[in-house]
Amino acid sequence: MLNSWKAVAGALLLATATAVVPVSPAPALAAADARVDVDVRAGLATAGDVAVGVNHAIWDSQLGTPAVADLLGDAGVTMVRYPGGSYADIYHWETHTAPGGHVAPDTDFDTFMAGARRTGAQPMIIANYGTGTAAEAAGWVRYANITKDYDVTYWTIGNENYGNGHYGSAWEADDHADKSPREYASNVIAYAQAMKAVDPDIKVGAVLTMPGNWPDAIVGTGDQGSWNQEVLSRAGSVIDFVDVHWYPGGATAAETLTKPAQITDAVHLLRQQLRDFAGDTSGRIGISMTETNVEIGRNTQPGALFLADVYSGLLAQGVFTVHWWNTHNGLGTVSEVAGQTDYGDYGLLSSGNCNDAGVCQPPLNTPFAPYHALSLVGELARPGDRFIAAGSDNPEITAHAVRRKNGDVALLLINKDPSVAQSVSLKYHGFTPVSGTPTVATYTNGAAGVVTGPAGSAATQTLAPYSISLVTLRPNPVAGTAPAAPGKPAATVTDRGATISWPAGTAGLKYEVYRQNGGAAELLGETTGTSLTAGNLQPGRRYTVNVVARDGAGRLSASSPPLTFTTATPANAGCTVRFRDVNDWGNGYVGQLDITNNTTAALPSWTLTFDWPTTWQSLGSGWNATWTQTGTTVRVVGEGALAAGATIGTGLVGNYSGPNVLPTVFTLNGTICTSA
Repeated sequence: MLNSWKAVAGALLLATATAVVPVSPAPALAAADARVDVDVRAGLATAGDVAVGVNHAIWDSQLGTPAVADLLGDAGVTMVRYPGGSYADIYHWETHTAPGGHVAPDTDFDTFMAGARRTGAQPMIIANYGTGTAAEAAGWVRYANITKDYDVTYWTIGNENYGNGHYGSAWEADDHADKSPREYASNVIAYAQAMKAVDPDIKVGAVLTMPGNWPDAIVGTGDQGSWNQEVLSRAGSVIDFVDVHWYPGGATAAETLTKPAQITDAVHLLRQQLRDFAGDTSGRIGISMTETNVEIGRNTQPGALFLADVYSGLLAQGVFTVHWWNTHNGLGTVSEVAGQTDYGDYGLLSSGNCNDAGVCQPPLNTPFAPYHALSLVGELARPGDRFIAAGSDNPEITAHAVRRKNGDVALLLINKDPSVAQSVSLKYHGFTPVSGTPTVATYTNGAAGVVTGPAGSAATQTLAPYSISLVTLRPNPVAGTAPAAPGKPAATVTDRGATISWPAGTAGLKYEVYRQNGGAAELLGETTGTSLTAGNLQPGRRYTVNVVARDGAGRLSASSPPLTFTTATPANAGCTVRFRDVNDWGNGYVGQLDITNNTTAALPSWTLTFDWPTTWQSLGSGWNATWTQTGTTVRVVGEGALAAGATIGTGLVGNYSGPNVLPTVFTLNGTICTSA
């Protein structure tokens, strides 16, 4: 019909030159619901060879079976953890017993190793701290790596040993009379020395708490600091990595799906603790996350969306392995979530059991929704692939991306809206994709598996409600060879600037320095030298930068490793503020502010302002001043004058529901103060 209309219009135009034929305007393109930016110039961490992990447990009769090993291998699992959570602190490997717990047949260490090898995964072994000894752990290393030549590299000392009653809650077995972090640190040293005496090439990890999760920042009776502070300051010199767990909770599925936004700050705080308490200035100590899961939608789509977001976010921040709890776990409270039956099961795979009401799970080893999300993460985070910055302007859409070693870009898109499809406009920086229809692997709510095929374009994708899509994009070919990526930069900072330097590459290169800013990096400057001074930075702000090299033909290198630094506050300001967390209870704290007038003139009145660094922090109450909060800004109005050279103290109760990043920038009567 369209062709017939064109023929009639052409005949009319030929018949009368003066006739005007109205032309209907082209239909307006629908505005995209979200814009996602991807920037290859803003590099993050590189996925290692143990990035994608899961837990195995000795009470799981399917542990190490060929069917399960193959399912895990198909999902891209590269690390498996044994013997399973809190059971690790009652498990004795030589006798294959766990007094007080159930040990399923055919779940011994050798069976586990056979399954791990079939999967193609490295093991993460938990040495028994709660009821074991350093000698027992050393014997396990000897059996694994000397007798059997399994070459097991990663060994953690205990599971959640802060849950031994020292802070009031006791779920973790601990036979030590002293249950303090000081005692745990002392034993970590003994374990590490005994185990490395057998095999000096192993890596030993200590258990810490995730910043923002109980009992982070709580100081127990008789302790000099929190669990993390005590363990790191005493045992930091002998460990190779720290191990954390994260169950962030959430009253609803929607709230749970906001929690991955906390990852960058949580990992930043953990690394800050490593630097402050373990002297880890070079990043010698790695971070593993060996348990995470949700409370709502564990085996339906909320769990799948959470898994995809959390694994990708943690790996992008340099956590070297992330593990779901669990492979099998068993039937829990049955409910309906997003139109699907949820069995309240922490497992990736169905245990095939029934409850007393006659409700039964699907057949044994049927994959649940998080398994399919795991398979997409396994495809995204292949060993050697480099995470790159990706950002969305819509809170319902989360994006993660990697640049593969062959130059391809893989983009993981998550639609957290349970009922509305989202049209996404894709913008690329430093990368030009081949035009055409890309290959997209998608997992949708209630689907039996991932569906792969051509969809959308490199510029636009439509995401089904509650879905995960992995888009693979090939680059337009460029003649010649691009320069090598610059080495990791370093920075010297002031309150308003930073001098960034990096190792020299080949001659004739121009270097560009980018500041990460969501998915579209900001150019700070360019030079033919090997350093650049960036000005106009904000005091007390965290920045992450990358350096890229460009040759004379315009070819752009991959980015340098990222560098994160925080600018200082003014060194000799007219005021000084010291902010301290003096008493913490896990989701709130008493904060003390000491404000000093460094000038020679009294302040007849004073107002102090600061901003909370995150949206999950808030003011509870305050004293010795009038405290108010608007948005994320806190305003403190003094009750009297502040004399020259004098210090006044004031305090608050602060609340938090995530990593508690303390404010560092304070303004007194319009002047930015020195932070002590």
